[in-house]
Amino acid sequence: MKLTDIVITPIAMKDPPLRNIQGIHQPYALRSILQVHTDVGLTGLGETYGDLAILTALRKVAPRLRGLDPYDLNGLERIIDETLGRAAGLATHGLVGEASDEKTLATVLSAFEVACWDLQGKALGRPMVELLGGKVRDAVAYSGYLFFKPAAHTPLPDYPTDDWGEAMDAEGIVAQARRMVDGYGFKSLKLKGGVLPPDDEADAILALRQAFPDHPLRLDPNAGWTVDTSIAVGRKLDGVLEYLEDPTGGIDGMAAVAREVSMPLATNMCVTAFSHLKPAVLADAVQVVLSDHHFWGGLRRSRDLAAICRTFGIGLSMHSNSHLGISLAAMTHLAGATPELTYDCDTHYPYLVEDVVQPGALEFVDGAVAVPDGPGLGVELDLDSLARLAEQYEKCGFDTRDDITPMRAVQPDWDAVIPRW
Repeated sequence: MKLTDIVITPIAMKDPPLRNIQGIHQPYALRSILQVHTDVGLTGLGETYGDLAILTALRKVAPRLRGLDPYDLNGLERIIDETLGRAAGLATHGLVGEASDEKTLATVLSAFEVACWDLQGKALGRPMVELLGGKVRDAVAYSGYLFFKPAAHTPLPDYPTDDWGEAMDAEGIVAQARRMVDGYGFKSLKLKGGVLPPDDEADAILALRQAFPDHPLRLDPNAGWTVDTSIAVGRKLDGVLEYLEDPTGGIDGMAAVAREVSMPLATNMCVTAFSHLKPAVLADAVQVVLSDHHFWGGLRRSRDLAAICRTFGIGLSMHSNSHLGISLAAMTHLAGATPELTYDCDTHYPYLVEDVVQPGALEFVDGAVAVPDGPGLGVELDLDSLARLAEQYEKCGFDTRDDITPMRAVQPDWDAVIPRW
């Protein structure tokens, strides 16, 4: 089996006005969808970020992969490294730490690698989880992801209002959580912070604790606080949080907070590449790493990360971004085969109103998604939906994620300074 052609389709999907430390989500989230064709008629699927820089890198690599055996993952990695070389500054997506060549290469590798795993599973007639070592769990638990948000994107009068409504205080967050728990059965809850003053966000967590006394709770201000503020909030929420995620920036800052608070500190910002692990371990800066196959270099490297975390007694969870069903399937297979992953995974999927995979393979039951049992990823592409979202990409008016500009449309003097408090 050899790769013959690769089709990379940028798409835009509707996204609610979710707030974070940088500003507010754009009305559309961008993704890249990969269809990797072979000489035996099988097609592997991949999904990653849709920002122009990553899309450009994907398109540069794709022609070089013709003739590659999808089982040759080392060859895949070598070709990507040779093609992109020192592609400095491309990995500038979202809130996942500083850009680096290491992360650029890992992001591109992961997109093609998942498609190759999908092909391997389809060729063998086995689900991807079995290729990764077999199931350690039949279903993967996810956490209800809560966001402060206005009622609608502004000013976009023709854009459909999302049905989640406004949540800009503790009462709104509790209502949002109730819908998450009642509708999807989530057994844990995570609040995206860095939006309101820290004491207000701590009060929202305390309101969640009162409303959901048995749910593990997490708070993630995306490094929006100073060390002193992080310590103060950590002490206020002593005994309340399952973990506090990235309260402040950098390994040194996180280490300073970790020495003064009781709960574990988690990160998907100061440890996002293998080169970050040694200094983080030496400083005891983080107790939980949030993996993400999209920027850790795919499924094999994510399993390497899990082994390192096991070695040093570091907990493991899973980060998400605004993703579609191909990514959710890959996350679920990976988590289904990773015994070290003992915290519920993050997901934005409940906010999704459109997808590129055919319905039915991925359903939330009691807060968990069953590991798909079909060959490979176990999901099939909906070509009509893909075409519609590709057209939406052409019309949306931007090609790179930018949470600052839409925030300034509402608040002209907005400054995305970090830390803010």
